[in-house]
Amino acid sequence: MDDYQREVETERRMKDEFMAHHPESPFVAERVYGFAGLRYFPFSKEFRVVARLERRPEPEEAYLRTNRDGQAEMRHIGDLSFELRGRPMRLRVYHAGAGVGGSVFVPFRDLTSGRDTYGPGRYLTLDLNEEDVYDLDFNRAFNPYCAYTDAFECGFPPAENDLPVAVRAGEKVWSAARNPRTPSSAVLAIRLTRAPAAPPRARAARTSTARPRSGARRRATAKKR
Repeated sequence: MDDYQREVETERRMKDEFMAHHPESPFVAERVYGFAGLRYFPFSKEFRVVARLERRPEPEEAYLRTNRDGQAEMRHIGDLSFELRGRPMRLRVYHAGAGVGGSVFVPFRDLTSGRDTYGPGRYLTLDLNEEDVYDLDFNRAFNPYCAYTDAFECGFPPAENDLPVAVRAGEKVWSAARNPRTPSSAVLAIRLTRAPAAPPRARAARTSTARPRSGARRRATAKKR
């Protein structure tokens, strides 16, 4: 195990501590019982790649569908270009607005979604730099808070961020009983368990931390309801 892998493993242990004990943890705040540590694929160097951000001339307003059939307001700032398993790939990159600084948000789905991983999608975060070259590490992919409890509203990846490969890296699904196959089925599940609500309207997404205070890169774009 090299130093980088040790760093990732340390982050995972610290995130488990945060999830088990911190008052801002979704498990603690919503009294979700039975937490015994998050589940991950084994660390894989194959899923750590170099990516280049091709920025848009001007950020474009974008709206991501949420698990409550609402819309999370974002800014599409550009696309990451990279290769994975010898194939060219692209992912749209979003900025969630005031309060997140230079951190950007990369939601994605892949061929493990709805099976080994959370069906509506997983997240990566990156800190912007001037060179626009990034260490894109899917070993650091994580679930939004709505994967653990319905108390949070989370933005789902757009269709453009569906990867045509199985990304067997990063966080797995928390519970098979809480694993809708698709974003649409997640929305339907919420509708079936709640009274009819007012028509959805766009809202600015807030960023709530999904990481321990150590500086481990684990942010989730989620709004508590």
